[in-house]
Amino acid sequence: MTKTTVAMSELPSHVGTTFGPSSWRAITQDEVNRFADLTGDHNPVHLDPEFAKGTPFGGTIVHGYFTLSLVVPLMAEIIEVTGVGTGVNYGLDRLRFPAPVLVGSKIRVSSRLAEVTEIAGGLQAVFENTFEGEGQAKPVAVATMIVRYYA
Repeated sequence: MTKTTVAMSELPSHVGTTFGPSSWRAITQDEVNRFADLTGDHNPVHLDPEFAKGTPFGGTIVHGYFTLSLVVPLMAEIIEVTGVGTGVNYGLDRLRFPAPVLVGSKIRVSSRLAEVTEIAGGLQAVFENTFEGEGQAKPVAVATMIVRYYA
C-alpha cells in the first residue's frame, strides 16, 4: 500500500489517477452489532448467525452502509490532500453493493479521481471508489463520492 500526498492546488493534475488499494480491513461481528445498535438497523441477516445460515449468503453479512462508512479511514491510507483548511463530504452520485461482505471477511478500497472542478473557496473532487472483498470476483461496493476541499 502506498499513500500519495497531493497539494490541493495540484489536485486537477491528478484527474484519472487511481490511488490504492488500501490495506485489507477485517470486519467483526462485534463491529456489525455495534453498528446495528448505533443505526437501529437490526435486520437478522446482519446479527443472527442461525437465521443468516438459511439465507443465500450462508452467514451474517455486513451492513452496506457500514461498508461505505469505512471509505474515510481506508481512503486516508491511500491519499492525503494537503493545503486544505477543511474538507467535507458533499455526497454521492452513485452507490451500489454488487456483492455481500460476509462478517469476518476483509475489504479494501481503490479510488480513482474522476473529476476536479473549482467551487467558491476551493475545489470539488469526484472519487470513484471500488471496495474489494478478499477472494471475491465482484466488488462489494462501488461509490462515486464527492468531496469539497476549502483552502
